[in-house]
Amino acid sequence: MPAAEVDIDVALVRRLLDAQRPDLAGNEIIPLAFGWDNVSFRIGEGRVARFPRRGLAARLIDNEARWLPQLAPSLPLPVPVPEFVGEPTSGYPWRWLIVPFIPGEPAGTVDDIELAECAVQVGRFLGALHREAPPGAPSNPYRGVALADRDEAIRQRFESLGDLPARSRLVSLWNEAVAAPTFTDPAVWLHGDLHPQNLLVADGRLSGVIDFGDITAGDPATDLAVAWSLVPDEHETFWAAYLPGDSSLRTRARGWAIALGLAYVANSADNPVMEQIGECTLRAVVDLS
Repeated sequence: MPAAEVDIDVALVRRLLDAQRPDLAGNEIIPLAFGWDNVSFRIGEGRVARFPRRGLAARLIDNEARWLPQLAPSLPLPVPVPEFVGEPTSGYPWRWLIVPFIPGEPAGTVDDIELAECAVQVGRFLGALHREAPPGAPSNPYRGVALADRDEAIRQRFESLGDLPARSRLVSLWNEAVAAPTFTDPAVWLHGDLHPQNLLVADGRLSGVIDFGDITAGDPATDLAVAWSLVPDEHETFWAAYLPGDSSLRTRARGWAIALGLAYVANSADNPVMEQIGECTLRAVVDLS
C-alpha cells in the first residue's frame, strides 16, 4: 500500500468536524477503512467521512462530488452520494467528503453470499451504469482504455510474478484479449474499481456499491471483470443480467480480469484479503476459459 502523506486520525477528524460541521462534532467517530487512496471514519450511526491520504487521490474526491449525484437516481443499488464537501485547512490539505452510511460488509470478507442473486444484482447495476458518458467525464489512463495501452505494464507484471500458477495459460489468454476487437462505441460511465471489497453485502445480498474514486468513461469491459472476481460460479447468470454483449466484449473483460487480478496479487503484501481476491480471480479466468 502506498505510504500516507498525511496522518489522519480521530483527533484530526474531530477538529475538521468542529470547524466545518459542528452539528456532527458530538457524534462518536470510529475508524472504518484504510485504502490505497482514502481513509474512512464512521460518524455516528448514519454517516461516513472519507479523507484522501495522498495527493494523487485528492482529485478523485472532486470527481465523486461532481458526478455521483447525477448518476445515483438511475442506479438499482445504493451508492455513497456526497452530502457535504469539506474544504482544506491548515491542518489538512485537501477536500474531503461526508456520505451516507450504507449498511453491509465488503463482499471479499463475507462467506454467506447468495451468489446467484448477487450475480443478477451486479449485472443489472452495471447495465444501468454503463450508459453513454458526456464529453466532460473524468479520464483515467489505467481504466477503461484499450488493453493494448496496458500491454507493456501487464507483461512486466507477468515477469515479476514468474512463479504464478497457470502462468503460460494466463499469458495466452492475455494475448487473446489484446488481439480482440477494440471498443469503438461512445465511452460509457465506469465505476473503475469494481472489486469485491467495493461491493457491500447484507443478509447475503448486495446492499450497496462504494468507492467511486476511479469513476471514469471508456470501455465497459473494465468493470465487467467482476464476473470473474465476484461470481465465477454464477458467470452466465451475471452475463444474462447484464446488457447484451458480443464475444469480443467478454474477451476484453477477461483480459481486464487478468490485469486486475495480477495487480491485486502484486500489490497486496500487506492486504491478504486483496491478495486472495487476486488469486481467486486469476484461477477463475483459467477455470472458465
